[in-house]
Amino acid sequence: MKTAEIKRRYLAHFEANGHTVVPSAPLPAISDPNLLFVNAGMVQFVPYFLGQQTPPYRRAVSVQKCIRTPDIDEVGKTSRHGTFFQMNGNFSFGDYFKDGAIPLAWDLATKSVEAGGFGLDPERIWATVYLDDDEAYDIWRRTGVPDERIVRRGKKDNFWSMGIPGPCGPCSELYYDRGPAYGAEGGPEVDEDRYLEFWNLVFMQFERGPGTDKENFPILGDLPAKNIDTGMGLERMASLLQGVDNLYEIDEVRPILDRAAELTGKRYGAHSGHAANQSHPDDVRLRVIADHVRTALMLIGDGVTPSNEGRGYVLRRIMRRAIRSVRLLGWQERALPELLPVARDCMAPSYPELAADFDRISAYAYAEEDAFLATLRAGTTILDTAITETRSAGRPALSGDKAFQLHDTYGFPIDLTLEIAAEQGLTVDQEGFRRLMADQRARAKADAQARKTGHTDLSAYRSVLDAGGPVTFTGYTEVARESTVRAVLGTEGPRAAAVEGDTIELVLDTTPFYAEGGGQQPDLGMITVGGGQVEVLDVQQPVPGLIVHRARVLRGEVRAGETGYAEIDTSRRRAISRSHTATHLVHQTMRNFLGESATQAGSLNAPGRLRFDFNTATGVAPSVLRDVEQQVNEVLLADLEVHAFVTSLEEARRIGAMALFGEKYGEHVRVVEVGDYARELCGGTHVARSGQLGLVKILSESSIGSGVRRVEALVGMDAFNFLAREHLLVSRLAELYRVPSEQVADRVEQTVTQLRDAEKELEKLRAQLVLGGAAALAAQAKDVHGVAYVGTEAPEGAAGNDVRTLAQEIRGRIDASRPGVVAVAARANGKASLVVAVNPAARSRGIAANELVKAAFSGRGGGSPELAQGGGLPESEVPRLLLTVERALADA
Repeated sequence: MKTAEIKRRYLAHFEANGHTVVPSAPLPAISDPNLLFVNAGMVQFVPYFLGQQTPPYRRAVSVQKCIRTPDIDEVGKTSRHGTFFQMNGNFSFGDYFKDGAIPLAWDLATKSVEAGGFGLDPERIWATVYLDDDEAYDIWRRTGVPDERIVRRGKKDNFWSMGIPGPCGPCSELYYDRGPAYGAEGGPEVDEDRYLEFWNLVFMQFERGPGTDKENFPILGDLPAKNIDTGMGLERMASLLQGVDNLYEIDEVRPILDRAAELTGKRYGAHSGHAANQSHPDDVRLRVIADHVRTALMLIGDGVTPSNEGRGYVLRRIMRRAIRSVRLLGWQERALPELLPVARDCMAPSYPELAADFDRISAYAYAEEDAFLATLRAGTTILDTAITETRSAGRPALSGDKAFQLHDTYGFPIDLTLEIAAEQGLTVDQEGFRRLMADQRARAKADAQARKTGHTDLSAYRSVLDAGGPVTFTGYTEVARESTVRAVLGTEGPRAAAVEGDTIELVLDTTPFYAEGGGQQPDLGMITVGGGQVEVLDVQQPVPGLIVHRARVLRGEVRAGETGYAEIDTSRRRAISRSHTATHLVHQTMRNFLGESATQAGSLNAPGRLRFDFNTATGVAPSVLRDVEQQVNEVLLADLEVHAFVTSLEEARRIGAMALFGEKYGEHVRVVEVGDYARELCGGTHVARSGQLGLVKILSESSIGSGVRRVEALVGMDAFNFLAREHLLVSRLAELYRVPSEQVADRVEQTVTQLRDAEKELEKLRAQLVLGGAAALAAQAKDVHGVAYVGTEAPEGAAGNDVRTLAQEIRGRIDASRPGVVAVAARANGKASLVVAVNPAARSRGIAANELVKAAFSGRGGGSPELAQGGGLPESEVPRLLLTVERALADA
């Protein structure tokens, strides 16, 4: 039975039993800041299990795409580990419990294939229950499982919790006996390879208290609303129903593996013995390729693009591991064009959008491979040199500095550095590398972090949310209103009051202030509370449903429970709204010209300006950019109505509303449309008509990463002011050149060309001037301990290349049979530099240019033994540098 058919039967079975079919959440669409990707079927339902939100249905069923990043390094080592997998799950929110979940699972597992089931032999199914779960035990007996095939197991195996205080409960797992060829008899406790788990039913009937680990925590008592969470690994069920041993042989994976084997001339599983099959390097690498190519397809399909941070880095890492594995197996050409289409054909029966969107997916994948192959060529050479140097010095580990340099300067990923070093019998100073990475990230994030709300511990926010529920946002229809201060928060947490000069966070029961989100900057303004007044500096939503105003108390006192008046800065709001509507228009117009693959990858909507990031594999031609700008402004002239409304997600998709990759939407969504021109899911604020934007002026288009471009534009009066300044500048240039305005560009171009030609002539003259005295300087060489030494200062204005050329020219004019050393110092921009050149005769005496430079610069500087240089000292140090080189020769 094909994997897509297993999925279809699972959904159909539970839909026929009253469950709402819920689509898989996108892989990166999660609200938990501790997770990069959805890693279990229950993730999108967690708010319902925790009681944070009311579920829109009592019963649900889904097939969830999942990724577990801890398994990346295990992929290939066994036949069961994979990064991407799919989890079939059915869920009950306070509806049925054990007596409903167990028969539903048994029915689907054992029902005949003709009747829509999986057709598993009921005589080969075993059930496990928690030690004292007599209720589940009795239900399994009534269902038809004999006592000898129902096993009681302890908390480690058959009790579930999230690892934090909250819902928990016993589990019941289903195992299938694959037969004596796979191991010993005796059930799951004897051999979990022969008895393969394929379904886990979790009964959330208790509440967990704080505890030290998974197995030792107090049970606080029964939960009034008992929930069901069940999980069936789709890949594992496919291996059972397809009669294969492991996930690499199911229909969604094996064709990728076979194609990789064909490219590299290998044959999967060609090695004798099951253990050898698991450990042979060829098979391990073929598994890595098959798993990682499929995972990359699914991630890019869900909007993740390669980068050096977060989810994008995970994608980049698995793609690079796959590409390098192919090369280690002997294939040196581009691999992804050969493998990704196979993965698409494997997964499209379950996810047809992968085929429809393959042009976009493949553009990112192939561009990433090309970039990585270039990185490999440069980085591997540098790494090989570093490994050789490390070995020569007798050190067992590559330094953290070198690993960081490879990563930061050359883009060579640390995991590959670790892998290649290990292949050469070396370790890497990972602690040193992590310290340098942490320092770099801390510097990069310090400014942005300063703007965010002050609590790193979210418990204070959750307490406020639990106590009062979600904050009501009224900013779509009003810009001011009376509200009650629900909480006053300081850096230490909740406080009773704040006084003049304090910087605090306020939570109101209702607010017109828009919290930063969706690329839109927050509203600012004032809140008057009793006799106090606060200035709102920032507005954030640290946990879903809670709007927090970061503010400074200007006068008086602010207390929780008091009534206040919240009023936003309306001129700022209008300017931001114009920018946000303009972003929608730029997005739609880019898609009109570049195709539907030009999807939004990020945005910034600020007063009077916007920044729009979008996915595309290549740059945008200036002519296209001009056409985009013209079409956007034609929409402004049409003065189309901007209309926002709430509808079902299904209806929004039907009418063609654009959704953003990586966003998780509920059953009801807000749609913003600009006439019939643009229609997009959006929670931001907008103008009433497109004509209110006034003017949109695109300033620039550039690359900000692999496959991601950025457009920056001005909107409204900012655009008018920019054009006015441009007009004044052009008018002034036209006056200076005494030509009409339309000829200014040509005249400026002519001037620039003339200046460049003049600079080239000056460079030639300067070089001639510098080199003109080389012969005389060589002839005047000083004998220092048997070495012909020339120490001189370059003519004023000599460029760096000229100084190096002079040093080499003087060295070439010294008698080759005589050891010669030349040191040329230079002054530029208040700094001193030094170039040292050494001839072969001096090298034979052990004199090295790089060592002489290091002596002059206290250990700094770089280059080869024949030619080296250093710099950065004050220009007054020039005489000392030359003298230091001479003294070093005298002491040699």
